[in-house]
Amino acid sequence: MYQFAYAEIMEEGVVVSKDRERQVLDRSIALLEAAKEKNGYSREAIEAVYFTRRLWIRFIEDLRAPDNQLNDELRANLISIGIWILNETEKIRKRESSNFQGIIDITTIIRDGLK
Repeated sequence: MYQFAYAEIMEEGVVVSKDRERQVLDRSIALLEAAKEKNGYSREAIEAVYFTRRLWIRFIEDLRAPDNQLNDELRANLISIGIWILNETEKIRKRESSNFQGIIDITTIIRDGLK
């Protein structure tokens, strides 16, 4: 009886975590879309870059943690994606790129995979 209840709590924890991850990815997408609409280096671009960088740095830290339960291949792929996003946001920050759409597309794919 107690083991079943614990399993339910653990499963609920995973669902809540995925929901939070979807929410922050939604926020990142919304900020990136607002920045893209401004078409240039704007306050919206700065906010989108800052938020997206912080988000992916946190994701990469979590993915690198030894207690992360994802399989090694998926973790490596997500870390690679995160590094690409960090590189793209850095190019935007330096005004060498305006590839908001590329980041939006990849982030949307990751968000949709969290179901």
